[in-house]
Amino acid sequence: MSLVTFLGIYFVNRLKMDVAAVGIAFLCESMMRGLAAPAFGALSDRIGRRALLVGAAVGTALVLPCFLLVQGPASLLVWSLAMGITGAANMPVATALLVDLAPPERRQSVLALNYTTMSVAYTIAVMPAGYIAEKGYGLLAAISCAGYVVVALLYGVFLRTSVKPGAERSGFVRDTVFVFRDRAFLLFAALAFVFPLSMGLVVTVSPIFGADLGLGEGYIGLVLGGNSIIVAALALPVAARMEVGGPFRLLGLAAILVALAFVAYGTLPHAATALLVGTIVFSFGELIFSSAVPASVARLAPPERRGAYQGGWALVASFSMGSALVLSGFLQERVGWQGAWLACAATLVLAAAALTAARRRLLERAQH
Repeated sequence: MSLVTFLGIYFVNRLKMDVAAVGIAFLCESMMRGLAAPAFGALSDRIGRRALLVGAAVGTALVLPCFLLVQGPASLLVWSLAMGITGAANMPVATALLVDLAPPERRQSVLALNYTTMSVAYTIAVMPAGYIAEKGYGLLAAISCAGYVVVALLYGVFLRTSVKPGAERSGFVRDTVFVFRDRAFLLFAALAFVFPLSMGLVVTVSPIFGADLGLGEGYIGLVLGGNSIIVAALALPVAARMEVGGPFRLLGLAAILVALAFVAYGTLPHAATALLVGTIVFSFGELIFSSAVPASVARLAPPERRGAYQGGWALVASFSMGSALVLSGFLQERVGWQGAWLACAATLVLAAAALTAARRRLLERAQH
């Protein structure tokens, strides 16, 4: 993620590619990852989680550095599609594994602990990554590649727990698409898509927004690293407090906080202040949805289809997060950065109202 944070700047500012073209490539990557995720999730329900996680880490280590070979939109698209395939198993399989291992009453805390660990790692990486990017993207690519190799080794050596296939299973295709016939899941996905969309806006769009207004990669990295520090420090205690009321209860509040963050991006007069304040406010919304969203999916999923449901959500999240750059580029060209951020804020406000109204219905349909 520390590399992905600066790839938008690399393609747009260093290679002088059009923002919309880069956004389309990122969307294709996310769509490829999302389209493959339900199948990988359902496969992990059958054969276990370990092999898929190791394969995803090795594949990403091989493909990721190839962004240095990108010369135009065509090669960017090929690289993006390859990245989408290699990363497709990560989100659904890893989340399903955590749900397998956690007691039902502690799932949200376990997911928050995992998110905290990732935030700490991102914080450690993104701050120096900004300065490394200023020195050269080749060095940044090499370090990121080495990180994925280490992840693959850790999975291979230490991960022994694996899901055992059930004695009676329906067809693989049916397991894969079952989630999209669940009305409760579809309702949740139709409302909660705003959270991965907002994450995409912060991770891939806010760096370009800052760079367009004259901020350097080093400062951008420091601000995004500060976001991770807040999340790392508070995610676990916040999740522990929320767990009693269930994962659906505070999602509306999370959407309001994210909306306020985008208002700050769009209205504060100084670029450095806008990026700093908006990112801090976003962090408090992220504290809620980072664990509440996957815990909500876990509550909706039958035990034997946890991987498939997490894969279905990964499809929604990939499309939403991947469309952030395309959407912002479209809006920025027509109404400027201020109008783009305020339009996104309005969408979050509408989602907050809908999530609050749908809370009881989702609770009634949730698995235990």
